[in-house]
Amino acid sequence: MSHVVLLGDSIFDNAAYVPGGRSVIDHLRRLLPPPWRATLLARDGSVTTDIPGQLGRLPTDATHLVVSAGGNDALGRAPTILQEPAASYREALSWLADARDAFHRDYHAMLARLVARGKPAALCTIYDSIPGLEPCLSAGLCAFNDAITREAVRAGLSVLDLRLVCREPTDYSSTSPIEPSASGGGKIARALARLVTDPSGTTAASRVFA
Repeated sequence: MSHVVLLGDSIFDNAAYVPGGRSVIDHLRRLLPPPWRATLLARDGSVTTDIPGQLGRLPTDATHLVVSAGGNDALGRAPTILQEPAASYREALSWLADARDAFHRDYHAMLARLVARGKPAALCTIYDSIPGLEPCLSAGLCAFNDAITREAVRAGLSVLDLRLVCREPTDYSSTSPIEPSASGGGKIARALARLVTDPSGTTAASRVFA
C-alpha cells in the first residue's frame, strides 16, 4: 500500500481558507487511486525549521513525502527587506542575498533530515501569482525559489513548481489571498497525484512537475 504524507505549511493545510469547499488533502484523497492513502502533517503558519518536528510524527507506513515550505520564511523576512531604507541598489540586493542565504541554510538542514528518512520525496516551490502581490515581493521570491530548486537538484529530488500550477486569481482564497482556494487546491492536488503516482516522480532523478 502506498501512503503519501504532506509536510509544510498552509499551502497543504488550507481547510480554514476554503469554508464549505474541499481542502488540498480532501481533493488528494479523492484523486489518488486505491489503495493509496494520504496524510496531512503540514500545519498553517509553519516555517522551514518546523518541518523536522512534523517528520517526528511521520506514520510508520509512509511511502512518499512531499514538502511545501518557504512562503512563511519569506513573509517573515519581508518587513526588514522592504521597510529599511537602502543607500543603493547594491545595499538592497545585499539584504536580499542575506535573507536568501539564511533561508538556504535552514532549507538545507531541513532537507538533510527529510532525505535521512530514506523515502521517495519531492519539494514544492513558492507560488508568485498571488492577487495584489507587489512586484518587488514577487521578485524577492525568486531568490527563495532559487534556494529550493538548487537544493532539490543537489539532492536528486523532484520539484512540484506551484508557480506553474496556481496562475489565476481564482486559485487563491477570498478569505486570505496568500492561501489556495478550493479551485487552486484542486489544481495542487491533481499535480500531487500525478507526481506521486508517476513511477519516476519521486525517484533519484530530479524532475519538474506542474
